[in-house]
Amino acid sequence: MMTSTPLAFPIATPARRSLLDMDQAALADFLAELGQPSFRARQVWDWIYKRCAGDFETMSNLPKELRAQLAATATVTPLTLVAEVVAHDRDTVKALFQLHDGQTIEAVLMLYDARRTLCISSQAGCAMGCTFCATAQGGLARNLTPGEIVAQVLYFARYLADPALPPDTSAERPTTITNIVLMGMGEPLHNYANVWTALHRLTAPDAFGLGARHITLSTVGLAPMIDRMADEGIQIGLAVSLHAPNDVLRTQLVPINKGYPVDEVLAAVRRYVAKTNRRVTFEYALMAGINDTPELAQEMAGKLQDILCHVNLIPLNPIPDSPFQPTSNEATARFAQILRDAGVATTVRLRRGIEINAGCGQLRRAAIAKTDRG
Repeated sequence: MMTSTPLAFPIATPARRSLLDMDQAALADFLAELGQPSFRARQVWDWIYKRCAGDFETMSNLPKELRAQLAATATVTPLTLVAEVVAHDRDTVKALFQLHDGQTIEAVLMLYDARRTLCISSQAGCAMGCTFCATAQGGLARNLTPGEIVAQVLYFARYLADPALPPDTSAERPTTITNIVLMGMGEPLHNYANVWTALHRLTAPDAFGLGARHITLSTVGLAPMIDRMADEGIQIGLAVSLHAPNDVLRTQLVPINKGYPVDEVLAAVRRYVAKTNRRVTFEYALMAGINDTPELAQEMAGKLQDILCHVNLIPLNPIPDSPFQPTSNEATARFAQILRDAGVATTVRLRRGIEINAGCGQLRRAAIAKTDRG
């Protein structure tokens, strides 16, 4: 493991105006307050989203006086890097960021042959209470703002664009982010308005401009929000974290199932597919002796056979001293084959970053524990 910064929290600094939380109209108003002509807003906007500038000094076509004024009153990066670790294979980078109020979040960059996939957070902590998840153990601190969500993407966009920036990985740079998944800390549909503001910013041609089909949002199954998502008119991919095919087991693993039981979630997914004609992914974290039996695979196959979907089986990233541990390779293969034999498209996610606590919330949890120990 390589660590570029220590696992320790810097003192939070007072918040300045976050330009990432402004749309173009608000940015123009802000610059007008500073006595600037309207075209300056377009210049600053392009520097932020097209050139991924991380500071005002980089914005070379702005007057020096304006750059100094902006640096004193605003920020284009609301994140402070606390820790950054790289997997032994140099194909996964995990970053822990501190926000202006001292809260922390994580993002993970995964490097594949042709893809540069970024996993980002939507909340500081999580209220869903999934029993096997490190993030859930700390509860929900607060929602992220649209700017704090977008900032995670821009941080790694700057890294991929500049070969001189640390850390050293297997990526040949300069390159770009090709895919984004909202599968980090938090439940994206529990922070609906801010998440969708960020998604529109990330996909808008005049902003970051990543194709919507290259973004996937993962939810534990907030059925009304799935219905709302179907009406957004933007082709963001939907992934549902199922983890069990029946209410008895799923409620034990995913307590929100009490409010949105399995059949209700699947009904929302069917409505989503009917309205969007898009295939849905069901995520299933396999846990040894808990949800990995052939009987559960058969039950799951029966419930999914009529849905345009595929199943992504996920080898669990274990938490130390947790009763939830990864299932064996043999049990994983058996579970997958049962689904495939029933006609349900199934893949097994490639394990990444096990030795760097790449599962969501694990680096944050380790950092908090170390800080608490003094």
